[in-house]
Formats: sequence, structure tokens, C-alpha cells
Amino acid sequence: QVQLMESGGGLVKPGGSLRLSCAASGFTFSNYWMYWVRQAPGKGLEWVSTISNGGDFTFYADSVKGRFTISRDNAKSTLSLQMNSLKSEDTAVYYCAKEYYNNWGQGTQVTVSS
Repeated sequence: QVQLMESGGGLVKPGGSLRLSCAASGFTFSNYWMYWVRQAPGKGLEWVSTISNGGDFTFYADSVKGRFTISRDNAKSTLSLQMNSLKSEDTAVYYCAKEYYNNWGQGTQVTVSS
């Protein structure tokens, strides 16, 4: 029923930028807070960012604050993550998730390497 599909991952040089997108369906997107979570190789899940249902409140992990920007387009049921000044430590599979982390996408790979 609920489906989340991440896209936009890829290989980028340190200091570069990448924009991730998450297409949502199967629920009223505008009613839910959304999240970005990532998992680096050999590491556990790390919360990255949160956005309220209307987009008026955003939250970021200290590790990405000032570099990443979360946003949403409720009319298009899409969630985005603009990633700037990327570091090798940002290499991970990035997932979008619905409020309460009860629904996840398949993830998209982000690799930051020279």
C-alpha cells in the first residue's frame, strides 16, 4: 500500500553536491512528517533529517547541519534532500521514511569519493 521510492544517488567528489528525491504514494503525504535516514557501510542506521507535514519545521543531525537541506512538495508527494559540501563520511545508503519510521523506501546509494 504505502510506497516510498528514493532516487538521485550516485558518485560525487568531495565538496560536491547531490539532490535526493523520494516519491511517495499510497497515503496522504501531506498528513505526515517525513525523515531521511542513512546507513554507512558496516555501520548502523543514522538519522539525518526530519521535516514536519507542512514543511514549516525541519531538524538535522549535527553531522549534516549547514550542509544538507530537507524539503517537500506536498502537491507532488515528494520529499527531497539537497546535499552540499559532501564529505567521504556521507557515503551511505539513504532512505526516506514515513512518520514513526513504519515505512521505508528501498534506499539510494550515495558515494563520496575522489
